[in-house]
Amino acid sequence: MREFFYILLGYLSGSILFAKLVPRKLCHVDVTRAGEDKNPGTFNAFAAAGPLVGTLVLLLELGKGFFPVHMALGHLPPADPAFALILLAPVAGHAWPFLHFREGGKAIAVSFGALLGLLPEMRPVLLLAGFYLLFSLVLVVRPHMYRSVVTFLCFAAGCLRSALFPAWKLGCLGISAVV
Repeated sequence: MREFFYILLGYLSGSILFAKLVPRKLCHVDVTRAGEDKNPGTFNAFAAAGPLVGTLVLLLELGKGFFPVHMALGHLPPADPAFALILLAPVAGHAWPFLHFREGGKAIAVSFGALLGLLPEMRPVLLLAGFYLLFSLVLVVRPHMYRSVVTFLCFAAGCLRSALFPAWKLGCLGISAVV
């Protein structure tokens, strides 16, 4: 029963599109109209509303992934098979939000937040960050959409080869599939 609570909490948390709400309330900007890709995401919040609002959005997007996962980690054994869905829930909530199912985003920032929720385990989030840096700075992949696809494919493969709990591996695969 506790597993279901954390899955639901994660999905509902992920469904709050801070990148859409915060710039609208603070700057009267609709990031889905301002951004080239029409995505309600952190990058468009930075671009449309500036660095201060963008940073606030980034922290909120990370937090909505972090808190449900980290709370679950404090109450459930890390090897619990439900962790696959607990990790996936905030990401799925962002991609397909509860009240606006077709208006979700790419879920990149919330993916980092969900992986940070596994603290003190850092391997998954460092693996994802490493691949993003590799394909952004060294082997530059453009446009950003392709960079994200390549990054998350490599992240999925890396998680499969790591010594993580099986449910965590499955959750990372699910996150990669959604993004």
